[in-house]
This record gives sequence, structure tokens and C-alpha cells, in this order.
Amino acid sequence: MMTKLSLLKIACAALLVGAAPLSAIAQEPLRIEITEGVIEPLPFALPTLVAENPAAQEWAERVTQVIADDLVGTGLFRRIPNDAFVAQITEFTPSITYANWKAINAQALITGAISVDGDQLNVKFRLFDVFSEAPLGEGLQFGGTTQSWRRMAHKVADAVYSRITGETGYFDSRVVFVSEAGPKNQREKRLAVMDYDGANVQYLTDAASIVLAPRFSPTGDRILYTSYETGFPQIYQLDVGNVSRVSLPVPAESMTFAPRYAPDGQTVIFSAAMGGNTDIFRLRPGGGPEKLTNAPSIETAPSYSPDGSQIVFESDRSGTPQLYIMDANGGEPRRISFGQGRYGTPVWSPRGDLIAFTKQNEGRFHIGVMRTDGSEERLLTASFLDEGPTWAPNGRVLMFTRESAGAEGQPALYSVDISGRNLRKVPTPQSASDPAWSPLLP
Repeated sequence: MMTKLSLLKIACAALLVGAAPLSAIAQEPLRIEITEGVIEPLPFALPTLVAENPAAQEWAERVTQVIADDLVGTGLFRRIPNDAFVAQITEFTPSITYANWKAINAQALITGAISVDGDQLNVKFRLFDVFSEAPLGEGLQFGGTTQSWRRMAHKVADAVYSRITGETGYFDSRVVFVSEAGPKNQREKRLAVMDYDGANVQYLTDAASIVLAPRFSPTGDRILYTSYETGFPQIYQLDVGNVSRVSLPVPAESMTFAPRYAPDGQTVIFSAAMGGNTDIFRLRPGGGPEKLTNAPSIETAPSYSPDGSQIVFESDRSGTPQLYIMDANGGEPRRISFGQGRYGTPVWSPRGDLIAFTKQNEGRFHIGVMRTDGSEERLLTASFLDEGPTWAPNGRVLMFTRESAGAEGQPALYSVDISGRNLRKVPTPQSASDPAWSPLLP
């Protein structure tokens, strides 16, 4: 029997993919396609998680708040205030009085409990479809130290998000970025990493030299970035766990920048400027740099397709910066951008269906997406300066740099979903730029 919550999800899917018939959608796996349109956020109830012992009380409130913030922050969910509840949940039990939650029009109910033993914390939860009066999936639990309490909250939110939307979550992930301080003409820059929502900031380098364009490995344990500590741009690889680093064997007497990992996590692709020309190179394990392009133009900002078979990049070979795709081993590229303006910083979606980019046109900057053949271009933002998109692990949200105008203008991080909805500023301690999203954490 089709539940009201199920019907809501199908209706959302119909709205966002272009109003396909309900009968057709009902035969397919349930999924919210966040592509266009506006939906009414799904109202959910999340009572404060039950503290199963006195030491767990403080953690219960913290974990509950992070779960709520994760879900509400997507723009797809609306939390019903606890003071609207007809009854409170005081113990973690599969017995639910659904009439209490129907009375406040909750469509989903999340219940959970926390216990603490020394520095060990255990979180468990259940998700219920209120109108069908049935659980949505089995209950789950996560354990770890009290220091990892935010991760456990993110994991709960990811599970709830996935069960309701049909999409993989993205909350249990991190973002590496460039933390900036000081005036524009004397800006200090250092690498930093944080939770996707701006919490738990850790600094990976000092401000002794300019750093740019950090990029996570597919396993999230290493970061590529460009440093100017020698006076010229040079690529380094940093181990996140012990914050050690090595320089990469790149072409001699060249300036190297815009590095990115291949999906295998070992091959590195980058741009190198030498002899008055800039081309794209590949560096495979145990080998030397291989030149993939050879044109009298600037080729930069390469990004692999998820299967590693193709590379999208930026080139001005047509006279203005445009987007091109070529085989992963090189060869003749094909142009995919044909709109008005200049295109750059392309990044292939982890789902493989879209390419995000920066566009400059008529004095404005935009973050946009297009299909991999260049069709269905959509601009998601418009500003004095928006640039450098990076994909969330599930391919449904983009983070980017937005800089304000004027002599005192500063860069900050923003996120937006691929429908252009839910534009949000990401909190950071200082000015910030060049974000790069990690995969979901193991």
C-alpha cells in the first residue's frame, strides 16, 4: 500500500524531473531528483535523543542538534519544534503512538538514544513513516569516542536523508580549503580542513607561503595542492594523517599547478607552464610526467570522469577560455561549451552526469552545470565573483568561493544545490577560498 510519505517522495520526484506521470515513477526506485523547481520541505519530528545514563545528557542534546541542522540545511526538510509535540519520548522503544505525531502533521519521526561509558559513546536511532505507521528500514547504531560525536550525528543524518530521498548522504565528509587573512595586497594563505558544515577546523600548513587549489584524493587520506614557497608554483602531496608532504616529480624548469587525482587515487593530472606554453600532464605511479596536450594555447584545470576514461579541461584554443573533453590518454579534444562568455574550472560530477564550471559573462560570475555533451546548461548563481565549484560526494550539492566587491572585499565559501536552490554561506573562522570536498569518510 502506498504511504503518504511515499507519495510525497514520488510527487517531489515528478516535480523535479519534469512532471513524469506518477504511474511511471511508481514503477521505478524511489528517488528525489534535485534538478529544478521548488518543493515543500518535508516536516519531521526529532525529539531530543534519550540519554540512557546521566553522563549522556549533554551529548544527547548536542547530537540531536547536529542531526537537525544537517537535515534542515539541505532545504528538503523542516523540523517541527519540540514544544509543538503532543507527547514526549522518554525511552527508546519500538512502540510508537502514531496518533500523537499525526496530530502535529509530522510525516517522518526520528527517535534515538545515547549512552556514554567513560570516553565511549553509543548512538542508536529509528526512523518512522508516521502516516503508514511503519518503520522506514531497520534501526542502526554507531559507536566511537566522545571526540567523534559529530561524526556519529552526521552518520545518523546521512542514513535518514538516504532513506527518505533515495540518495546517498553527504554529511559525514570534510572540506579542504585555503584560509585567508590580511589585506588583498598582502594576503596570508594556509591550508585548512573542516567538517562539511564548517566545524572542527584544523590547519595543515602555516602562512609562510601562498598555497592554492587543494584537492582530496578519492580515499580522503591525501591532498594535492600548489605552493609558491620556492617563488614559483610547485605541486605537493600532503598526508592528512601525519601532515607530512612530498613534492611531485614534474617536468624540469616548469611551473606546475591545478593538480587533481585520477579515480584510481594514484595517477595525478596537472598543468605545467614551460617554454612559453601551458599543457596538461599526467603522472602515473613509478613513471615520469607524460604530456597529454600539445597546442599553442593554455590548457588547464583538468578533471577526470568518475570512471577515469575521459578528462574535461579549460582551454583558450578557440580564442576565449572554453571547456573541452578528451580521452584520458590524450588525443583530439571536443569542445562542449558554446554559450556566451568565458568558461573555466570544470569539475566532473561524482555521479558522472554533469560538469560544474565557472562562467564569466557581462561583468558577472556564475557557477553553473551542464550535461557532459554541453547540453542543458544551467547557471545556479550570479555574483561579483563566484568561482571554483566542488562537488559533494553524492553529486547533489556544490560548494564554491564567493568574493565580495570593493577594496575591502573578502572571499567566503558558499554552497548551493544543483537546482540553484538553497544558497548558503559556510561558516569559517577567517576568509576562505578554493574549497574541495572529500569523499564520505570511512
